[in-house]
This record gives sequence, structure tokens and C-alpha cells, in this order.
Amino acid sequence: MSTATGTGTGPGPTRNKAALAALGLGAFVIGTAELVIVGVLSLISGDLDISVSTAGLLVTAYALGVSLGGPVVTAATIRLPRRTLLWVALAVFIAGNLVAVFSAAFGLLLAARVLCGAIHGLYLGAASTVATGLVPPEHRGQAVGLVFGGISVSTVIGVPLGTLIGQALGWQATFGSVVVLGALALVATLLCVPKVEHGTADGLGAQARHAFHPRVLAMLAATVLLMGSQFIAFTYLTPFLEDVTGISGGAVGAFLLIFGVFSAIGTFAGGRFADINASATLLVGNLVVIGAMAALWAFGSNAWLVGLALAGWGIVGFGVTPSFQLRVISLAGEGADLAATLGASAANVGVAAGAAVGGWALAAFGTGEVPVVALVAAVVALPVVWATRFLKVPREPGSGPAPAKTEAAADGVGNVPAATAG
Repeated sequence: MSTATGTGTGPGPTRNKAALAALGLGAFVIGTAELVIVGVLSLISGDLDISVSTAGLLVTAYALGVSLGGPVVTAATIRLPRRTLLWVALAVFIAGNLVAVFSAAFGLLLAARVLCGAIHGLYLGAASTVATGLVPPEHRGQAVGLVFGGISVSTVIGVPLGTLIGQALGWQATFGSVVVLGALALVATLLCVPKVEHGTADGLGAQARHAFHPRVLAMLAATVLLMGSQFIAFTYLTPFLEDVTGISGGAVGAFLLIFGVFSAIGTFAGGRFADINASATLLVGNLVVIGAMAALWAFGSNAWLVGLALAGWGIVGFGVTPSFQLRVISLAGEGADLAATLGASAANVGVAAGAAVGGWALAAFGTGEVPVVALVAAVVALPVVWATRFLKVPREPGSGPAPAKTEAAADGVGNVPAATAG
């Protein structure tokens, strides 16, 4: 087992940038496939002669695939080289969406969504660990930010374009466009992503011992709580804007675009802050979410203040994603490969739980009170997020006495793969 760490001595800077771009493109494709379904649910409903609520199970199926299938598939493929795993993941993802293109039965389409969801978790986990091995230790947060930035950009560009394609050419064309983009991502990965040494434990048992360590589970719990608190409000943002802020039509789209753009900016910028101090970034992000929810509740009828709250929430609240993933990988040490997928799964559990709680709040208290419930959830998350600051990164095997570290270094990644040419 190699225990080399990413020191920047692998591929040159140009190839590293191309590799990170390829990983980000793959994440963009996966993010588009996950969310674009929302824009074509009514089309699928009419074509397959099912209710819209039944068609909505396609969203649930994907989420279950990410949350449950991702770790299972990762465990089954734990011994595969990371570069090979990325190729296989994208190839299977393309196949799953190709099945969706030709699905005439709802059951087959549902199965394809579960499969693609499982690959979603597998890919993001593998891409995260590969990305951290392509750069020096002090830039690993930025590398993770570039991967997850692909997800954020997909919400701003991929989802709207995929919806337009579906409305113009049919929902099958939407999945067809994902197949084409997936093929481009696969080619880019084949050409640009270098071989990555396994700097992590080789077997599933060894990986699991590190990935399910209490310090990692605590970080995953913080991920679920903070992401969940945000999605209580985000899931029902459109009805809030319509019913409380009093806007409609294109104005709602404009506000959602503001949020999406600032979320994408925040994810990319958040990688830099993760490199400086990931734990502090998470704490600040939690506080900003609390402030944003309070602002939405108190000033929800003022469109200008709502716009400012959405911008701040987007850029800081969703800018914590690289810090979450970096901390999970870091705390897992030699279990980073499995833990990285658990990080993606935990975020998805938070999304699903937040949506469920938000739906309950909407029915029980009304649209205007949903931000209050999100505020309470964010306050509950705060002590957990604060406590994760004290979780210690494991030392590498055989490293001898721990050298003096800066706070940023101690907060970063421990034993992760290194990139090598080939």
C-alpha cells in the first residue's frame, strides 16, 4: 500500500488543471441528471399516463440511490484503481441514462434512476479523493471546490437548458442530452485524468474501520444537520417567493437565478476558505444560514431584502460544501475512499430530510413560517458544527512524532492519494 501524499510532484500544473476540469465536467453532468427531472415531470406524467405525484418518485428514487446505493457500490469497488473507477462510473451512468431514453415503462425508468443515483455517490466520492491527490496539501480544498462547483453550475446552466430541451423535443431528449454530455465527460476523463496511487487502506474492512470512526460519523452528522436546515427552506423557496414576497412569473425565476449564481460562486470560493480553515468556514456558514433564515422570516415581504438574503445565503451557506467534504476525507485518513462517498450520501440525506421537514412545516404552519423552522434547525446544528472543530485528523502510519503544524495544516487532509503520470 502506498502512503504517499499529494505534494504536487505528480503531473505538471497544466495537466492537473485539465484533470480537475474533467472531474468538474463529470460532476456537472451528474448534477444536471439529478435535478433536470424536476423540469420534465409533467411531460413524463402525461406520456406514461401516471400522476405527477407518482412521477415525483423518480426524484425520490435517485436520492435513495445516492444515499444507500452510493456507499454499497463504493464498497464493492473499493480495490479498483481510482482512475479506472471514474471510467466505469461514467460509463454505467451513461448506460443508465440511455435506458431512460428508451424507457416505455415507469418501472424501468425508476430502476434507471436508482442506478444513476448510486453512481452519483460513487463518482463524487472517487472524484473528491482523486482531486485532492492532484494538488499540494494546501490547495486540496480548492480542488474539492472545483469538483463540487460542477454540481452548482449544473443548477444554473444544465438544469434550465435540459428543461428547455425537454419542452421542445420531449423528455427523452433531455436524457439524451445527458448521455451526450456524459460521453464528453468520459472522453475528457480518459484523456486528462492521470493514474492515482492508492494512499489509502486496500481492503473494505480496513477502509470501513477508518470511514466509520466516531470522528467521521460526527462530521457526517454535522453535514446532515446543516444541509438539512438549508433544504427545509430551499425546497419551498418558490412558494415562499410567490405567497410571501408577492412576486410571480419571470421574477421568481430571476430570484432563483440569483440564488443559483451566488451558490456556484460560493462553492468555488469556498474551496479557498476550506484550505485556510475548513472548520471555521463551516461555523461561519452555519451562522450565516441562521441570519439568512431570520431575514427571510422577518423581511419576507420586501423583495430587495429577500434578494440580498438569498445572495448571502447562496454564497456562504452553500460555500461550505468543500469544507464538509475536505473534513470528511481528512478525518477518515486511510478510509478516505469510502468516507468521501459517505460525505456525498450524508449531504443527500440532509436534502431529503430537509425537504420532508419543510413539507411538514408548510402544511402545519403555512409558507411564511417555513424559514422559522429552518432557523430552528440551523440553531440545533450550530453546537454540533462547533464541536467538530475539535476533531483531530489521524496521523499517517509510520510518520513518527507529529511535526508542528499551522492551524490550517492541522485542519486539512491527512493521508490521501497522490497523483502520478500514467
